[in-house]
Amino acid sequence: MDALAPVVAVLGATLVLLAGVGVLRFPDLYARMHAATKASTLGVGLVALAAAASLGDGRIKALVAVAFIFVTSPSAAHLVARAAYRAEGVDLDLARRDDLASLMDDDDGEA
Repeated sequence: MDALAPVVAVLGATLVLLAGVGVLRFPDLYARMHAATKASTLGVGLVALAAAASLGDGRIKALVAVAFIFVTSPSAAHLVARAAYRAEGVDLDLARRDDLASLMDDDDGEA
């Protein structure tokens, strides 16, 4: 178990690095949000699990932090995406299909 924790930590750090590169390189808002939430959440989770595996007393705190990140990160990304959809002046590439337009028309301005 002692040899596995550094490998998992490096894998998690690599995912966080790739998430940062994705935020810089992806062309539109939704692709950037996908990189910022999916890869970084998994990367931070792996780093925290490696910390939990190598820590003795802080194991519970690390696992609670992982649970908190896995709940809040996708929720925050959903709210940012919805705000970006409603915002004026944000360039969104919705050329193919816009399934949310009919739902937003029925929403009457309530969040």
